Amino acid sequence: MNENPRYDYRIGVDLGGTKIEATALGADGGQHLRHRVPTPPGYDATIDAIAALVGEVESRLGGRGSVGIGIPGVISPATGLVKNANSIALNGHPFDRDIEKALSRHVRVDNDANCFTLSEAADGAGAGHHVVFGVIIGTGCGGGIVVGGEVLRGRHAIAGEWGHTPLPWPAPDELPGPHCWCGHNNCLETRISGTGLARDCDGPEARDASHIPARAAAGEKDAQAALARHADRLARGLAVVINVLDPDIIVLGGGLSNMDHLYVEVPRLLKEYVFSDFVNTPVVKNQHGDSSGVRGAAWLWPAPTA
Repeated sequence: MNENPRYDYRIGVDLGGTKIEATALGADGGQHLRHRVPTPPGYDATIDAIAALVGEVESRLGGRGSVGIGIPGVISPATGLVKNANSIALNGHPFDRDIEKALSRHVRVDNDANCFTLSEAADGAGAGHHVVFGVIIGTGCGGGIVVGGEVLRGRHAIAGEWGHTPLPWPAPDELPGPHCWCGHNNCLETRISGTGLARDCDGPEARDASHIPARAAAGEKDAQAALARHADRLARGLAVVINVLDPDIIVLGGGLSNMDHLYVEVPRLLKEYVFSDFVNTPVVKNQHGDSSGVRGAAWLWPAPTA
């Protein structure tokens, strides 16, 4: 396969647990097409579905596109196999090699939170900032770091994986904390994800947090208290990021990023935890919404040239 073929546009693919989405971006970053299909069960079926989706995009647009794919995990530098994916069917497979074989071209694969952050740093809410920390708070919790327009992946390809660090400064009643799918207790993901918020408000079997802000606005005390705890836990988690990385801006994504109170409460609470005489790190909502991850996957490749 040619390492540097000519491409007519950039295709981004976002592989999620329930859907696979593709977009095609032109040289100016404009979106030409967006299409999604359900994620099938099983690894081989997922490879086939992605290949068919890319084929559909190219059939509708003509020409040939570069392909970048965001996955809910990473390719291990040690083994070349997927690790840390909460879509567990991916773990232990040479995903990049298999999809390259299916598409007969080189493909760039990265973590979905890295793709989200790259999109927002390139031409979204983080544009113009040198160090951008991106956060996805949805069903799970992920993070990504972009420095100077480039994804920071780290030695083990886990830079930004703050969701699997423990909740900082836990109160006695927050210990030992919920058990996380990664094998540890009290991971940030178990506390600040949508699932974590739902369980905190409505009990261990709850999964859906989407209705909690409306209940709080209607005066329900339990919902108000759960949102207050969530904002404080998010602030604690981000304070550690600021203490270590000190990013120029933090961009929130995922379903919980639509909770407007976070952009008031979290900056206020950061001052209690960050090791500084002042804290003015902007915490902002993403610009590209649920398109950001798939757009960031496309941004893994440079713009096509004439």
